[in-house]
Amino acid sequence: MAEPLPPVPSPPPIFSDDFSSGLDDERWIAHYLPQWTVPERSQARYAIVDAGLELRIESDQLDWREEDAPLRVSNVQTAVFSGAIGSTRGTHRHRPDGLEVRTEMPLRQLFAPTRGRIDLTVAATTDEGCMLAAWLVGIENLSERDAGEICIFEIDADAVSTITRARTGVKAHHDPRLTTDMAEVVLPFDACEPHTWTVIWGDGETVIGCEGRVLRRIPQSPDYPMMLLIDLFEIGAPSGGYPKTAVVSGVRAWD
Repeated sequence: MAEPLPPVPSPPPIFSDDFSSGLDDERWIAHYLPQWTVPERSQARYAIVDAGLELRIESDQLDWREEDAPLRVSNVQTAVFSGAIGSTRGTHRHRPDGLEVRTEMPLRQLFAPTRGRIDLTVAATTDEGCMLAAWLVGIENLSERDAGEICIFEIDADAVSTITRARTGVKAHHDPRLTTDMAEVVLPFDACEPHTWTVIWGDGETVIGCEGRVLRRIPQSPDYPMMLLIDLFEIGAPSGGYPKTAVVSGVRAWD
């Protein structure tokens, strides 16, 4: 029997959104890492539906960057930061071939905890070629070493069935204090139905769980401001029907 997660804290959350009032631009930036591309390529496609925020990939959507084609993404994130145009300074330098700033993004930090607990309720996509993911990523405005990532989940559409496979863990990226530690986990249910993921981090430990049970306990954790990203990717050439969708029903966080 899997270890149970700690109960939900009794104090009210410091961040809470069920998207019933739309997408709040004081909580969310509806672009994916906009500093590395241009606005018409980074801008999210989405709709507000009864279940929450529906992230969408649409047939006329542009690739995130021409160099990365085919790759389309609709993302919401809670902070943004970059250096000047032409520099390599900016959040989430995740590509080894070198990213340069194309759209300068002064620091905008809407929600960026250094530790705490976040619960996310989502319904994954089963649309061809897609992936739903959620990450905490260091903003890097204070130091380029503050670049680690907590991968709460990455769920490929073709891994969703009556049993679902997901990737989860920690990625060091440019933080020499961390070690990349990713693993595949098995969820005993169909993840296209709403379900809740939990991440608890701080004091040198990261705990990742789902539906009230611990999936991974990792003996390391970043200790600098982390922004939350939730995104729907289409990876590969356009195919199948559109729009392709996944739903985020709610996000709650405690410090």
